[in-house]
Amino acid sequence: MKNGQHQALANARRIRAVVATTALALGSISTTAFAQERGAPVDRFVFGPYKDLAQSLEPADPRMATAVSGKRTLLPAAEVLPAGSTLSWAFAVGECGAERWIGLDADLVARANVAAFEKAGMPYIVSTGGEGGVFTCASDEGMARFMARYASKMLRGFDFDIEGKQTPAEVDSLVQRVKTAQRRHPKLRFSFTVATFAASDGGGASLNALGDTLMAAIKRHQLGGAVINLMVMNYGPASAAHCVVGKDGRCDMHASALQAAHNLHRKHGVPYNRIALTAMLGRNDVAENVFTLADAQALARDARALGLAGLHHWSLDRDRACPPDKDALSPTCHSLPGLEPLAFTRALAAGDQAR
Repeated sequence: MKNGQHQALANARRIRAVVATTALALGSISTTAFAQERGAPVDRFVFGPYKDLAQSLEPADPRMATAVSGKRTLLPAAEVLPAGSTLSWAFAVGECGAERWIGLDADLVARANVAAFEKAGMPYIVSTGGEGGVFTCASDEGMARFMARYASKMLRGFDFDIEGKQTPAEVDSLVQRVKTAQRRHPKLRFSFTVATFAASDGGGASLNALGDTLMAAIKRHQLGGAVINLMVMNYGPASAAHCVVGKDGRCDMHASALQAAHNLHRKHGVPYNRIALTAMLGRNDVAENVFTLADAQALARDARALGLAGLHHWSLDRDRACPPDKDALSPTCHSLPGLEPLAFTRALAAGDQAR
């Protein structure tokens, strides 16, 4: 998943210039906020999109916003996010406790957004890493500082998106830090987001080498309860070695997502209630991998029926059709014509609304 860093770096410098006078400064977030943790979210199905912080960012305003409906809307907003949604903020990068967001100071981002989400009663997950960044954590003290920054009664948990640049030692250290954090905060949800295959040829191909490194570290340190969030996207050319091939000769994105969950469960023994899925709306980076609205509707039903831990999508800002002059692969549209804005978000939320 991409984090849109490049287009926002200039804005980030200007935002830092107004830090001293911004009315959004709410003071330090105390670790005592963790006393308000909600009850056992790890045992509940979690639905919601990722929010690319770089999109709709304005120079003097570090609050999250989206233009998915055609105009800039500050988040959280009921007209954008269905009831029951949990928004994943993407992505914090760097060393825990000294992390940054697309070049922005982490305290600034937290002060601008944590209180707004708490006031609105909107749950959120803080996500790290991503396709273009690396998040590391060398000490429990650093992890504690990182977590305290975003603490509120609406904090659902933390997501560690690991996509190819972390070393085995860095992955191992992160797993150790999560184990300590989980012990201290058992009501928070901790997830690791990784790439996956969805082999349907009987070979059971599941995670890539980095994913296997993560699973080995989880086993080595006996980390129980963490959610493994599979990026059910970008499988590559249609082949039973990569995905479930549909009648049209392409990867069936709905069936492949479920196959990926089955393969992880069988190969690594991860319980279904500790597996989540993240789909990429519309055209993927691999152009022939296309996640349609029909895929979303079917996956919304079947992910819940299978008892999975959650269903997410990349991303809120991409949940609209592309204008004629827009590149088909964009951080702000999904390339499928004729769909209303937020059609995917509503379809993927439908299972929760029906329960």
